[in-house]
This record gives sequence, structure tokens and C-alpha cells, in this order.
Amino acid sequence: MPQGRRLRARKVWYIRVAKITVEFINTCPSCAGYEDAVRSAASQFGDAVEVKFYQAGKDIDYLRKYGPVSKGTLIINGRKKYDNLSNDLIRRAIFEAVGAKEIEET
Repeated sequence: MPQGRRLRARKVWYIRVAKITVEFINTCPSCAGYEDAVRSAASQFGDAVEVKFYQAGKDIDYLRKYGPVSKGTLIINGRKKYDNLSNDLIRRAIFEAVGAKEIEET
């Protein structure tokens, strides 16, 4: 076995509740990278999380709900809004919304 860091396996435990809606409004090319973070975090929960992406300038559906948005925004269940995004924040917000607890195993 090669020497080096040991990889940690992660298990995610969650209790299934009502479907969680995650909406991401992409306003610029630099925010496009966060779409992958949203997809990967939501994919761990399968059908429990519904994801919808909006592209500013193309989609106008979000304007009626949330008004004009000038920076990349993550909205969970139409209530919680996150403006200052990072990959870690996106993951934590989705896990919190689902009610998941992440357990790291060595």
C-alpha cells in the first residue's frame, strides 16, 4: 500500500421529509462553477431535493418570485437566501435543509 494520506469515506444519514426545493440564480460566468457544487450536493439525496437553475438574462421566472438579482444566489425552499457563495457553504446549506448529518469515517 502506498504511503500518504488516508482517504476518508463519508456516509450521509438523513430522515426523509417533504421535498426540498433548491434554486440557483446564475448571474455571471464566475458563478457557473457553483452549479456543479449544487448538483453534487443535491445528488447525494436523490429525489428528496429538487434543483432548479435560472440564468439571468435568459430566464425571467425568478423575477416574479425574488425580484432583480445582481449576484449569484442560492435559495432554499423559497425562504432562505444565500448571496456570498462558496462550495462549502452550498454543501452545508443543502445538508442543513434536508436535515442530514455527515459522518466521516477513517
